[in-house]
Amino acid sequence: MKRTIAIVDYGVGNLKSVANALGYLGLDSAVTDDPVELERADAVILPGVGAFPDAADKLRRKGMDRALTAQAGRKPILGICLGMQLLFDRGEEIRDCEGLGLVSGRVERIQTDLKLPHIGWNSLSFPNPSPLFRGLDEGTYVYFVHSYRGVAARKEDVLAVTDYGTPVVAAVGRNGVYGCQFHPEKSGEAGLQILRNFGELRK
Repeated sequence: MKRTIAIVDYGVGNLKSVANALGYLGLDSAVTDDPVELERADAVILPGVGAFPDAADKLRRKGMDRALTAQAGRKPILGICLGMQLLFDRGEEIRDCEGLGLVSGRVERIQTDLKLPHIGWNSLSFPNPSPLFRGLDEGTYVYFVHSYRGVAARKEDVLAVTDYGTPVVAAVGRNGVYGCQFHPEKSGEAGLQILRNFGELRK
C-alpha cells in the first residue's frame, strides 16, 4: 500500500497549501476527516487557522482528538500554526480550553509592545537539536501569522525559538509529536526542507 501523510480536515486550516507543498516534494498525502484514515496513514499533519476553542471543539465533534492521541507515539505528527497550539494541554484564547495534551504546557497571548498579530518573516534559533530542522542554519527565516504562543512546561521540548519583542516558542517536539508555530508551507526553501525532513521521519 502506498505510504501517505494524512492532513487532518476538521473545518479549519490551510489544507490546499500544505497538500501542494507535500506534492511538490513528491510526498503522497490525503486530506481526510476520517479517524480511520489516521490509523492507516504513516504520518499525520494537523494544520489550523483561527481560534483555539473553535478548533478544539471541531476536532472533538469529528472524533479527531481521540484519533490523534491514539496515533501519538506510533507515527510522526506535525501541528502547524494553530495545529501546534492544539498539541498543548490548554489554551486561553477567548476562554480557557482543553487541548490535546500531547505537549505539556499552555498557550497564551504574546506579551509584547509590538503590533499583534505577529505577521511576517522572522528568524529561528535552535536550543535543542531535532531531525525536523536538519540542514537548516541558525538564523533561518520562516513565515509567521499569530497572536498567541505556546509555553512549554519542559525546556527540552522547545526545538526552535524566535523573538518578537519577547522570546516566542517557534517549534516544539516530544516523542515523535512536533509542532511549528510558523507556516512551513509558506516559508520558501526553508519550509520545504522542514516538510522534507518530516516526510523522512516516517521511513
